[in-house]
Order: sequence, then structure tokens, then C-alpha cells
Amino acid sequence: MFNIVVMVSGGGTNLQAIIDKINKNELGDTRIAAVISSSRKAYALERAKQNNIPAEAVVKKDFDTAEAFDNALLSTIDKYSPDLIVLAGYLVIVPPVVIQKYKNKIINIHPSLIPAFCGDGFYGLKVHEAVLARGCKVTGATVHFVDEGTDTGPIILQKAVYVQPGDTPEILQKRVMEEAEWNILPEAVRLISQGKVNAG
Repeated sequence: MFNIVVMVSGGGTNLQAIIDKINKNELGDTRIAAVISSSRKAYALERAKQNNIPAEAVVKKDFDTAEAFDNALLSTIDKYSPDLIVLAGYLVIVPPVVIQKYKNKIINIHPSLIPAFCGDGFYGLKVHEAVLARGCKVTGATVHFVDEGTDTGPIILQKAVYVQPGDTPEILQKRVMEEAEWNILPEAVRLISQGKVNAG
């Protein structure tokens, strides 16, 4: 069995995309060992509950120091012995101790075609606002391995999505999710679980 831990901060639509593929037996022997959220209010926790997946919130502001949070997050992840950690809309910077321990075993979905519109400050709607402000005709999403930088790890998969006349950031965000994110994130999990992709 290939164990994944999915880390989330919000609604969990990318988590749902993975759950749906697992339920259809499209990801082989993959199972979600746990969902870890940066917020107790994240709807992703409810999605986990509905699918009988263990779920926990590790909230940064509950800890007096960054080190205490880092260690708590690492020990929570460790409990579930993941083969892969999937950042599915996780809006907290992953501590270096986690990245080092799980080197080449953490992937992230980013809502642009890296290297465009990525790095510090580019997340969520901000990405789509920037794409529209620049007048881009094509955007998309990228799944990449996580390293110590922001959106700098090796790219696994990308999928392009056309920008349409009249798009708002919200409309574009929804199209990028539906046409790109919800397809390439589960596919990256499948490829890694079958040994077809690695960070090396």
C-alpha cells in the first residue's frame, strides 16, 4: 500500500479530486493515510471525515515558537508513515525539518505554469489576478516536488488552460482547477506511486 498524507488549508477541492480517483480505483494501491490542515475551519477536514480518513489540524498560532510548531507538524506527519506528502492548497510554508526528512517525497500543486507567476506572494486568487493583469492568453497548473525554495522544485506535470475573454480571477481559478489541477495532481500521485517519476 502506498500511503499519502494530504496537507490542506481550505476547501479541499484537490483533496476531493484524489479521493474520487481512489474511490474509482484509478490510483492503484494508493490510500490517504491522513489529512493534515493548517486550520480547524478548513472544509477539507469535513471531506476527510465523510470519507473516514483520519484528519488533524496543526495550527501555527497555537505554538509559542516556530520551532515548536515545526516539531509538532513533523511528529504529526511521522505518525502516518507517508510514502508521499501531497500539498493540496496548503498555504503555510513547510518547515525545513519536514522538507529535509521527506526529501523528494513532497509534492505541491501550483495554479500557474511555473516559472510564470510563482514564488513568494503568488498563491490562490493572487495568481489569477496577476495572469489577467498581464494579459496572458494561456495559464494552467503545475505539480512539482517541494524543496527549500518557493515553487522551485523539479516539475512533474503541467497542463495549460486558455484564458477566455471576460474572465474574472474567480472564473479563471475555477477553470484552472477543473481543467488542470484536479487532473494532474492525482496523476502525479499515480506516477510516483508506480515508480514512474522521481525527483532525481
